[in-house]
Amino acid sequence: MPEYPKLKWIRSLNEISSEDWNRLGDPENPFSNHEFLHSLELSSCVGGKTSWQPEYLVAEDERGVHSSIAFYHKYDSYGEYVFDHSWANFFSQNGLSYYPKGLVAYPFTPVNGKKILRRQDVSLEEALDILLPELLANAEDQGLSSVHFLFLEEEEAKALEKRGFATRITHQFHWKNRGYTSFENFLGDFRSKKRIQIKKERETIRESEIQIVCKEGKDISEKDMDSIYSFYTETYSRKWGSPYLNRKFFKIILEKFSSNLVLFLAKKEGQTIGGTFNLKKGKKLYGRYWGSEGHYPFLHFECCYYAPIEYAISHNFEIFEAGAQGEQKFLRGFPAVPTYSSHFIFHDQARNAIERFLESERMHMQEMIRETNLSSPLKEESNSGRGETEL
Repeated sequence: MPEYPKLKWIRSLNEISSEDWNRLGDPENPFSNHEFLHSLELSSCVGGKTSWQPEYLVAEDERGVHSSIAFYHKYDSYGEYVFDHSWANFFSQNGLSYYPKGLVAYPFTPVNGKKILRRQDVSLEEALDILLPELLANAEDQGLSSVHFLFLEEEEAKALEKRGFATRITHQFHWKNRGYTSFENFLGDFRSKKRIQIKKERETIRESEIQIVCKEGKDISEKDMDSIYSFYTETYSRKWGSPYLNRKFFKIILEKFSSNLVLFLAKKEGQTIGGTFNLKKGKKLYGRYWGSEGHYPFLHFECCYYAPIEYAISHNFEIFEAGAQGEQKFLRGFPAVPTYSSHFIFHDQARNAIERFLESERMHMQEMIRETNLSSPLKEESNSGRGETEL
C-alpha cells in the first residue's frame, strides 16, 4: 500500500486536470483556477523564455488531490507588485545573487486570496505541514535565494510567520458592499461635496452620449476581446512599457473561462471607444485591465469604478477589487485595506537585514492605513478608522 500523502512536482498544468486542480481552489478568487493559470501557460505569458518558470507542488492522499502551491522560479521582479528591488540591490552590493528566487503568486495579478490551495476538509496547518518542508528544501537545493508568498490571506501570513517567514504589509483600496440597494444608496454614504462631484462626473458621461454596456459570459465576442486587448496594450505601453499579456491569452481566456468574465464597454456612435476587463467568482468582482482610444473626461472612473460598483450592488457582490493603485479609488469610496506577503531568505545576513526593515515598515504601514481611512469621503469609514491589523 502506498504511503500518503504523496508529493509530486509538475511543470505544467497539462499534467493535472482542471477538475482536480479546481477542487483545491479559492472559492472567491478566479485567478487560482486552472483555467486562468493554464491560459497563461498556453499563451506563453509564463514559461518558455519568460522570467516566470512554473513548478507546481501537488500533494495527493487516498482521496485524490489534497493540496497544492503554484510556484515559480523568478529571474527578475517584474509583474509582481510587491516591490523588492532594494533587496536585490542589497544582495548585489554584498556580492550575492538575488535571482533566481522562488515565488508563490498568480502572475501579473496583485489580488488577495488563498495561495496555499487545499481541499475543504484539509486545514491550513495540515497543508503547510505537508507542502512547506518540500517547497523550502527544493528551493534551497536549486540555489534559489529566497521564497516569497505574495498577496496571501492574513491567516496564511500568520501561519507562515510561525514557520520562520517575515511578514510584509502593503495596502490596496477595495470597495465594500454595506448592503446597498442601488448606486444612489451607495452615494448616500458620502459626504455632500464628494457625492455631488460623483454625480457630476456620471452626468458628464451621459451628456457626451457615451453608453456603457455590460457584457458577460457567452455574450462576449472575439471582437469585444480584440477591443479590450487593444485598449490594454495601448494603456500599458503608454504607462509601463511592454505589456505582460498577449493577444493569445485573451483569446484562450475567452474560450476557457468566459463564465467568469465581465466587460464594461464604452460605446459612442456605434463604436467601442473604451472598456474594462473584469473577472468574478463567489461574492467578489475584480477589475483588471482598462483602456480607451482617446481622452474622454471621467470615462475611466465610469468604466473602472462606477459601472462595476453598480453591477456589484445589483448582483450582491460583497467586495470589488479594482486593481493595485489607489488615490482616485480612495476618493470614490474605496477604503484602504492591508495586503500581506511572506518572505523567507536563505542567507542569514540578508535575512536579518530584511527582517529589520520589514518590522519598521509594518509599523509605518499600519499607521498609514489607519490615518488614511480617517480622512475617507465615506462618513462611516472616516468615523470608524477601519483597516487596522494585528500583524
